[in-house]
Parts: sequence; structure tokens; C-alpha cells
Amino acid sequence: MVRFQSIFLLLVFCLTTNNSQSQQLHTNSAKALKAYREGKTLYDFVDYQNAEKYFKQAVETDKGFYEAYMMLGELLFRQARYGEAAENYRNAVNIDSLHYKPVYFQLAEAEIRSGDYLNALLHYKKYIGLPDISQKNRAIALKNIINCQFALEAIKKPVPFNPVSIGNGINTGDDEYWPSITADGQTIMFTRQGRPGVIDNRGYTSQEDFYISTLSERGWENAYNAGPPLNTRQNEGAQALSSDGSYMYFTACERPGGMGSCDIFFSSFSEGKWSVPVNLGPPVNTSYWESQPSVSSDGKMLFFSSSRPGGEGGKDLWYSVFGGNKRWTNPVNMGKTINTNGDEMSPFIHFDGKTLYFSSDGKPGMGGFDIYMTRMNSDTTWSEPHNLGYPINTYNDETGLIIESAGEKAFFSSRRDKNTGKDIYYFNLHELIRPDPVAYLKGKVYDKENGKLIKANYELINLSTGKNVISSSTDGTGNFIVCLPSGFNYGLNVSRNGYLFYSENFMFTGKHTAVKPLLKQIMLSPLKVGEKMLLANVFYSVDSWQLEKESLSELNKLLNLLIDNPELKVSIGGYTDSTGTDQHNIILSEKRAMSVVKYLVEKGVSSGRLKYRGYGNAFPIADNVTDEGRRLNRRTEVEITEYNR
Repeated sequence: MVRFQSIFLLLVFCLTTNNSQSQQLHTNSAKALKAYREGKTLYDFVDYQNAEKYFKQAVETDKGFYEAYMMLGELLFRQARYGEAAENYRNAVNIDSLHYKPVYFQLAEAEIRSGDYLNALLHYKKYIGLPDISQKNRAIALKNIINCQFALEAIKKPVPFNPVSIGNGINTGDDEYWPSITADGQTIMFTRQGRPGVIDNRGYTSQEDFYISTLSERGWENAYNAGPPLNTRQNEGAQALSSDGSYMYFTACERPGGMGSCDIFFSSFSEGKWSVPVNLGPPVNTSYWESQPSVSSDGKMLFFSSSRPGGEGGKDLWYSVFGGNKRWTNPVNMGKTINTNGDEMSPFIHFDGKTLYFSSDGKPGMGGFDIYMTRMNSDTTWSEPHNLGYPINTYNDETGLIIESAGEKAFFSSRRDKNTGKDIYYFNLHELIRPDPVAYLKGKVYDKENGKLIKANYELINLSTGKNVISSSTDGTGNFIVCLPSGFNYGLNVSRNGYLFYSENFMFTGKHTAVKPLLKQIMLSPLKVGEKMLLANVFYSVDSWQLEKESLSELNKLLNLLIDNPELKVSIGGYTDSTGTDQHNIILSEKRAMSVVKYLVEKGVSSGRLKYRGYGNAFPIADNVTDEGRRLNRRTEVEITEYNR
């Protein structure tokens, strides 16, 4: 909903000392008039608490005092006490419905914001039927008529929703909001804001800071302040943790080094501490407002909200891609399917890399900001957003929803108890609004010779789509964990300088959670004469030596290995299963090995460094009875024949 700033019309309500003007008001009571005047003076000085007392005294003295009810409505509206504001506006209308007809707009605004959709619909329609009304307010009224109609239908078909507090380890009497969770579900980061006037142990008051909690058998442990250099005397918030918790993007406003009112910053976590935050700079940050980042699980796409020009209006959702030059590309507006002439905010891209949740006040909804879900299509366009439904969405603003990696549990912040401020809750998503299922692969990379864990680079390719899913590095101890859509065939390559690379392809199926992932133990062989490696992702046409295009990535890795190590000489060995005659298999395997050599020579490798041989169906590594066994036996291997360092 476009937030309406009501403007008090002095010509209608302002009481002067002129008695003739005083008689224009709807009261003949001197006592009520005196209370009204006192209330008006206090209202002008923004002393709403005491002004309210005098206005209430005025209407208690004279229950027909139209202007006092109007002032109470105005005062309560400004304090977001919309239900009470609507009640006082209605009292005024019941006294004199013709005195100030535009009050129907203010009344409808108060009603929709308190969830009284039926009356709001009635009064918006009444308002747009009036002559000579504000065109701006007419547009708002027409939009909110659609919202009221949507809301009345949504309430008839509520979706399952049973929010549960995340626990006292996180929720306090302060405001806790904007949760962000790692892929394994074991670490959560959130923003906490102290209460106004309350000074914390650092001498700060009403300060927004990052806090962290970890999950144990007892639940979420007591959260601790993330500390400097993340937290400063400025406000930090709207953070997005990477899937493994090793880095984060967040929003800081008016921070030194900033480009606009609010910018997106980056910090990494290493050796138990966060690095000094770095402003992402252009082209992500501009002189305009950039905020609320969300990063894909592979770290390649950054979604955020921005008020920069070139959008559909208001704040829009944009995304940037991490390019080959290790920089973020020029952000792309997500277009009219997602963005409206209102505001779109708080994007969250799920770990599946294709399901996006966001908030908008420009689409048909319950009023205010509603949460929507959209999916990326195969052509990288986005599906028509789906409202998550009532009572997930209400007449309040709903923002900052995140979904755990398993896709079943959602976390959000809400003020459900007026005495405790905002707290973080979770609930189970019903199936229609769940993201696609994902699973987890965890790798450990070892030196084959000494058995020690080593740092290495890894790459995963979706062989079903031909797309590179992720290219990254292990942590310092050789571990990595990745989130992958289940049900696809993947190629895995792991490499490190001074070693033969490792390759494998596998069908990734089953429910492998981040806590219980599919485990891969990977052995890298140091460069040494006699060492072999399997080219698991080199493929040929059926009963042919023609290389398939899916082989190019792996062949280029072999090419780079030979270029980086010019003293290395290798032999390419081709193998088949037992299907066909021995002679046929020898010829086929030799020609397949020769195809690999030919590719390398064409790319500039000296033929003197390369040998090849076909072994047919000799030296099987699996049975020749099952399909899987025969698949394993059809292979191409590389053996080091000479290495003079």
C-alpha cells in the first residue's frame, strides 16, 4: 500500500480566538471548546500523549463535537493506531457526513491498515464518487479497492500458518529482526535494535547491531554481539550470510566511505573474526539508496533493492552477476514482472538458486508490504509472482522472510506482543510455496601420498544442462560443501598446482541435508612418473571416437595442466567394456585415445610429449554384467611417463 501522509486542513479544523469563527465548530460547550484548544496547541507541538487527553476530554464533554473526533482520528493515525483512528473518523462522519467529504479517504486508509477491509472498500468507493478530489488520492483509492477485494477473498481461503518463537536465546525485550541462516542450519545472524533511551554496556542507545547464535541440542544458544569491525556506532543491518557462513553482504547507512544514503558492504570470516567491511562500490552502489542484499548459494548472483533511476518506480529489485574479472557486473533491473510503481524490497534467493521471495506494496495484496514468491524460468525470465497468502500476509508490513535450505521452514520477524517488541519466529511452509528440493555434497581433499588434507580448487558442472554450477576453493583444511538441485548428473573436477586433477561424474539423488550431506573423499596424486588419473568427464558418441562437446571442459583442464608443466609427458589410454569383439574394442579404444591426443596437439601441445594406446576390454575396473559396471569400464586415463623437474 502506498503510505498516505494525511494533511490536516487548517481551514477546516484550526480554531482561532475569533468568536465568530469559533461558532463554526460543532460545539456550544465552553468546557469542550477549552479542552479542544488545549489539545490543538499540544498537537501542534507534537505532544501527542497530552493532546490525546484533551481531545478525549472534549468529546466526553460534548459527544457531538465533530472537530474533536477528527483531531483524535488524525492524532491516532499519525501514531499508527489505525483501528482507534478509524473509530474516531467514523464518529465524526456519523455526526456530520457532509461537512468534510474527503474524510472518507482518511477513514478508508485507517480501516485498511487495521484490517477492516469491508468498510475500507465501502469508503474508498464512496470517496472516488466525490467530485473534485485529489488525483493522487484517487489513484491510491483505486489501487486499495483492488487490495480490499483481494484481501476479502484471501481471508476466505487461509493458508496453513502456525508461527513459533525461535526462543529466548535470540528473542528479548529489544527488537530482533532480519534473520539470515547458513545452509547447514546451525548458525543464524540477525539484527537487534536496543530500545530508545536504554544505554547498553558500550554506552550506545537504540543501536542496530549484528548478533549471532548457534544451534545446539537445547535449541538456539544465547546470541552474542558480532563486535567490531562489523558493528560500529552507525546502524548495520539487512545482512545476507553466504551458504557456508564464510562471508556476508550487509547494508550500512551513512557509513564512512559510503556512496549514497545506504550502501552494500562485504566482509569475510577467517580465523575466528570478521574482516573490515568493504564498500562494494560501483556499479552495485551508487549515490542512490542500495540495501537488503541476498546472495545465491554459489556466490554468483547478488540481489538487492535500490532507488536508482531506470526502474519501474519507487524502490526496485535488481541483480548483479559476479563476472570472470572477479567484479560485479552492471546491475540488471528485474523488470515489470517483479517490479511495480510501488516499492519492492527484501529479496531472498533460496539455496536452490531459482526461487526468489520478496516484499512488495505495489501488487494486489492484503495492504502494506506483502511477501511474494517467483521462480526463475529456464530462459532466466521470472514467473508471475505468487502472493504467499493470508494469514502469512496481513494488513501489516511483511518483510524479511528467509527459508532454510531444506525448503520446509521459514523464518521471519513480527511484533506479535506489544510488550516485547519485534521477535523472530519460524513456521512450516505449505507445499505450494516451497522452493525446489536441494541436497548437499561435502568434499574432503587429500594428498594421496601422505594422506593429509590439502586446499584445492573445485568445479561442478551440471552435465544434464551443460552449465557450470560452481567454481570455488576449499577452505584451508581441504573441505567444501555445496548445495545442488537433486536429480541431475554432475561432473566434479578438483585441482591443485603440482598435482594431477581429479574428475568424477555422478547422479545426485536422495535427500542429503547440510547436516548429513553426501560425502566425497578425493585423493589428488602428486606429479610423479607412473601416477594415473581418470578423465571421467570425457565422453564419446556411441560406438565412436567422436568427442562430445561435454568433454571440452575436462580436455581443457588437461591442456592447462600440460601448459603449466612443460616438462611433463603423458600417455593417453583408452578402455572399453566387453561388448563387441576384442579386435573391435582394441581399435575403438585406440582411436578414442588418439582423439584426445589430436585435440591437445591442435591446441598447441607438442606431439613429442604425448603417446596413446588402446587397451580394449583388458584391465576392467568393474564387472561387465551390469550397466553401471560397463559404464565404469568405458574410460580414458592419463599416465605420467616422464617428469623432469
